[in-house]
Amino acid sequence: MSLYRFLPAPSHRMAVMWTLMSVKDAIVLEYGPAGTTHYSMGLFGSMGLSNENRLFTTHISEDDVVMGDVSRLENAIVELDASFKPKVIFVMESGVTSVIGTDIHGVCKHIQEKVSAHVISVGEGGLRGDYATGLCEAYKTIVSQLPVDGAQQQQTINILGASAGSYRITSDVWELKDLFNRAFGLRVGVCLGLETPVKEIQQMSGASLNVALRTEAIPCAEILKDRFGTPFVYGSPYGYSGTLSWLKEIGVALGVDINEIVEETLAQKDQESRQNLMPGMMGGIRQFNATIVGDYDLLRGISAFLKEAGITHVNMICSHGLKDVTHKAEGITYFETEKERLMFLKSINNHLLLADDVSMHVAPKDNMGVCVSFPFSKHPQVATHLPIMGERGADMLLELVERFMARPVTSTNK
Repeated sequence: MSLYRFLPAPSHRMAVMWTLMSVKDAIVLEYGPAGTTHYSMGLFGSMGLSNENRLFTTHISEDDVVMGDVSRLENAIVELDASFKPKVIFVMESGVTSVIGTDIHGVCKHIQEKVSAHVISVGEGGLRGDYATGLCEAYKTIVSQLPVDGAQQQQTINILGASAGSYRITSDVWELKDLFNRAFGLRVGVCLGLETPVKEIQQMSGASLNVALRTEAIPCAEILKDRFGTPFVYGSPYGYSGTLSWLKEIGVALGVDINEIVEETLAQKDQESRQNLMPGMMGGIRQFNATIVGDYDLLRGISAFLKEAGITHVNMICSHGLKDVTHKAEGITYFETEKERLMFLKSINNHLLLADDVSMHVAPKDNMGVCVSFPFSKHPQVATHLPIMGERGADMLLELVERFMARPVTSTNK
């Protein structure tokens, strides 16, 4: 691992944990030292995840490591089952127990007959990559283990990939629920990645459609399609035209038409936004540049909107590795080291900077910074009605673009 001055990308293990913690009526038990779990709790609290009666550690001693004694883990599973009566206990490896090769799966299989909870082993010690890999594995674990056959068919849409690590994801989901209702008269069944009860996840196979918001949720959607025949659509709605195209794709998958009012409203807003921005774009005297730092799908969606809005050039810096992205979009960059990323951020001037708090802190102050991604130490998430996605998100992004284009060019701060 290279040196970091600020924050490294969250690990594979961290993303698995925060995703599993989103399953209500379930407990995450880590077989490892208390220190690593304590650090995790601080991060998850900043994401708005409740740690109370959700996340536990066995703690381990030197004897456990040297002798391979798993009695501490077995006793912890039995104790948690008796004390809290969860429906599911996810048992995770830590980095230490992963290295020494503890058979977590064997322990869970052996102890299952002694407890009422469904015990699921998650052999992920955080050694396989960053949080994008972890999200993919966590989603696959949940849909492989919890949904049941024969669920009652419902006129609902499941949202897959609503990661707690995405800035304003609660507001985004609120916006998507409203769009589904207005456009198709449908409600959301399961929102995988945010707080959802085990009982609802078990019945998610009865939905009419799955919508994978991010590339890490595609394998999960494919598992559900193979198991239950549920079709899926991949993509996130950013901007007016992007949201309309996304809704049309969903309508085709469902075999229904979009509500005419919704379609006309988005088309009209798209047209008006281009007309309103035209005076600032005419003449070609001034070029408008932007830099976006964030998750892969956020980069794709917001960059398309910015280009439609008249931003001449958009830099797209991905916060995670791209090895799990099947069809990488052109123009997206991932820096292998923090040093390279910091050097780039320090080199931009007079950009609309849509990024995280660390990136905005590093970049020169003549850039117009807006928080849209993780980490967000200076931008707490309180409101649940201020989305970045969808129609209302496009309203907000359009305001930012208009304000940015109205700014006078300032001298660079070297």
